[in-house]
Amino acid sequence: MNDFTYYNPTKIEFGKGKENNIGAYIKASGIQKILLVYGGGSIKKTGLYERIITSLKKSNIEFEELSGVVSNPLLSKVNEGIALAKNHGIQAVLGVGGGSVADSAKSIAAGAKYDGDVWDFFINKAKIADALPVFTVMTLSATASEMNGNAVIINDETKQKYSIASVLVNPKISIINPELMATVSQDYLAYSAVDIIAHSIEVYFTATVHPHFNSRIVESIIKTVMETTEILIKNPADYDARAEFAWTAIQALNGLTPAGTGGGSFPNHMIEHALSALYNVPHGAGLAVVIPAWMKWYKANNIAQFQRFAKEIFNTQDADEGIIKLENWFAKIGAPVTLAQLNIPREGITALATNANALASVWGLGDFYTQEVIAEILKKA
Repeated sequence: MNDFTYYNPTKIEFGKGKENNIGAYIKASGIQKILLVYGGGSIKKTGLYERIITSLKKSNIEFEELSGVVSNPLLSKVNEGIALAKNHGIQAVLGVGGGSVADSAKSIAAGAKYDGDVWDFFINKAKIADALPVFTVMTLSATASEMNGNAVIINDETKQKYSIASVLVNPKISIINPELMATVSQDYLAYSAVDIIAHSIEVYFTATVHPHFNSRIVESIIKTVMETTEILIKNPADYDARAEFAWTAIQALNGLTPAGTGGGSFPNHMIEHALSALYNVPHGAGLAVVIPAWMKWYKANNIAQFQRFAKEIFNTQDADEGIIKLENWFAKIGAPVTLAQLNIPREGITALATNANALASVWGLGDFYTQEVIAEILKKA
């Protein structure tokens, strides 16, 4: 096990009705004016918007609003939020929605305290030195953005989907009420499950140092996600399954699983970001296509871990069979597993490989994941 520092400053408020306390939580932090960030009209249809507004007003929290965040969040919307924050003396950002809303809130929080272009942070031109406090009320569990300092945004002009990572944008408080997630559609439930599994297996397979304890945590996360997903497909109203799914999603990317590991990377996310950027596919759907293809290409680099995965998750000794079983499970829950299912033609692979390699270079992986290698992986899809 490698040396490590583990620190997570996010307070989780988990349970029924917790969203009704958001105003009090913000007030207790000494904040008087916020920017409320959310997506389309779903939180208004469910009544969540009114409960949030009532809670804010009850605690005398002033607010400005930024709506219209989309599932692959855009830099242009982030810049709109930054302008609102700077022009209205905003002291904190509250995101109400899924991971895209949380990521937008974080990006706005960082940009509001920076004199330059917020995109500088995404291309490693500048480091985040300060940020407004971030709060979230989650309506979907997948990204673990509610308990980490990561955010992913698409630059709608350059078609680049890049990320930031800083503890300074970790939410101060995140509210997780599984009841708010009961209306998530079956396809987005499937995409969420795939995303959680992706977060779990990236370092699991690529790390040069991966303690057995960490492997067992990852395997437990994957098993729980698979079990609860199948329960929720049959009965979306099952609160306990929804709660376990939500809590498990957070553990997959809150810094716990990679602690003590070494040499890990996120190649599946790197490649999928190109799919989202160029074809606007849902992130989890893109991952469901990329993961099996990448596993088939990469397995020889860490065959023992792939054999372990096959045994622990699918009770088979064969690495190839483990990959096939995971791909079949993705299909079983309704996720796409081929580029054709995403309406991405074979002719699009070259542009995807070019886009993904540019991100690989930013992440320090460009020499290993060349355009030719990425194209080879995508051809397996």
